[in-house]
Amino acid sequence: MSKYSVIINPSMQWVLGFSAIVLLIAGLIGQAFEMRKIRLATYRDEELASSNIFLNKKNFKWYAIIGAGMILWYVSERI
Repeated sequence: MSKYSVIINPSMQWVLGFSAIVLLIAGLIGQAFEMRKIRLATYRDEELASSNIFLNKKNFKWYAIIGAGMILWYVSERI
């Protein structure tokens, strides 16, 4: 029994875990669509996209959502 189990009841663990999974899935799918839009706007069909596409500033919001989901998932597992 962890020291935080007094603060958060056991039913909250499911809510935190489910929220984490939703954030992860939404972040991954959103990033995939965003990268596709960036690639189509920047490169022609014949060209391969650069590896710098991951550093485009439009992707950072999706990285934040994915990171929040991972942190929430970690917290829900440790409670």
